[in-house]
Amino acid sequence: MKLAVLGGGGFRVPLVYGALLRDTAKPRVEEVVLYDVSEERLTAIRHVLDQLAAGHDDPPRVVTTTDLDTALRDAAFVFSAIRVGGLAGRTADERVALDLGLLGQETTGPGGIAFGLRTIPVAVRVAERVAALAPRAWVINFTNPAGMITEAMRGVLGDRVVGICDSPIGLVRRAAAALGLDPALVSPDYVGLNHLGWLRGLTYQGRDVLPGLLADDAALRQVEEARIFGGDWVRTLGALPNEYLYYYYFTRESVAALGAGHTRGESLLEQQDRFYATVRERPDDALSAWGRARRERDATYMAETRDSTDAGERDAADLEAGGYEGIALALMAAIARGESSTMILNVRNGSAVPGLPAEAVVEIPCVVTGAEVQPLATRPLPGRFLGLAQQVKAVEQTAIEAALSGSARMAVEAFALHPLVDSVGTARRLLDGYRARIPELAAVFPGSA
Repeated sequence: MKLAVLGGGGFRVPLVYGALLRDTAKPRVEEVVLYDVSEERLTAIRHVLDQLAAGHDDPPRVVTTTDLDTALRDAAFVFSAIRVGGLAGRTADERVALDLGLLGQETTGPGGIAFGLRTIPVAVRVAERVAALAPRAWVINFTNPAGMITEAMRGVLGDRVVGICDSPIGLVRRAAAALGLDPALVSPDYVGLNHLGWLRGLTYQGRDVLPGLLADDAALRQVEEARIFGGDWVRTLGALPNEYLYYYYFTRESVAALGAGHTRGESLLEQQDRFYATVRERPDDALSAWGRARRERDATYMAETRDSTDAGERDAADLEAGGYEGIALALMAAIARGESSTMILNVRNGSAVPGLPAEAVVEIPCVVTGAEVQPLATRPLPGRFLGLAQQVKAVEQTAIEAALSGSARMAVEAFALHPLVDSVGTARRLLDGYRARIPELAAVFPGSA
């Protein structure tokens, strides 16, 4: 099988290749084609992959290209992890909002809208090329904001595009571990949108064990999300929230913490510039340089949130457990080999989540069996959860329409509808600020609002 990786020069690609090296079942991925707009980044990541493969018998062959059609042609799977505008665009996503006193974050709030607005047209063009060159391929989307981008690509590819994220499975894993349970033996009642969901139940041997966890202070302290939000608040909610909901429940604290120093994007830009420069100068040191940068990156993930709360350092077991690369491999294996598996994915809602549009992409448990991804029905969300999900989903769908039509007026509407944006006037200033800082977004909206 051929796997095309879009954003193939990206820093996290070696995680995917490492997972493929560990996969020996048949059929397996035999060829990995890395596509990127940067030849330099492709070369650097190719050095890392070559060194990862050393000593492995029959590793998947690696090909690099800057031609999208070459990457896609006859692929069985397409893994999309593109970043339109690069990390420079991410720093603008964060800073433009922070300069207006709003949350500045990559996927949540104004930054997520800006990221989506410039990415959607590119993602839809990718989907069109997949349909033309690899019509039987499955697209596994990790491009952020994952729910919004997956929903936009579905307009071309339908059910053959599925979004993935490692946040929900990480939350489930931590909750199970706190109770001394094997995560593989629990069934999560998790429901919401990408980066906006709640773990409302955890079934083990036919019994919901989450209430016991919420009532146990010592066990709850072992769950990073509970330390971030505080035990009293998660008990008030009656659920464990996805870590990104901190930006909604503690907005004022988040803005203060994010604006206090370097943003995450600024830190990653410096870190990755160092990594690529090191590999350019010392290609034989590529794997060790990548390993050092990865450890630093993982340890500082959402560091501003942990620093402003009582969360402490990230748990070592979390850092070692792996993330989206494992989900991607499990999804590919379930489809290619017919191995039935249940996992939390970003898929079309249908009737699975009452109160959200049928066409909306939601993040819920699904059963994957061969060529079918079947979302599992969920219990209705209470109003305090459903209202937020409905509002954010309306923002996502407005942003999709704005990006595909090039309507600056609708782009302002998307910003103004978001619960973390405080006025229509501010929404207009956001669009103006992003157009001034991000050429790729300005190209989508050349006209006035």
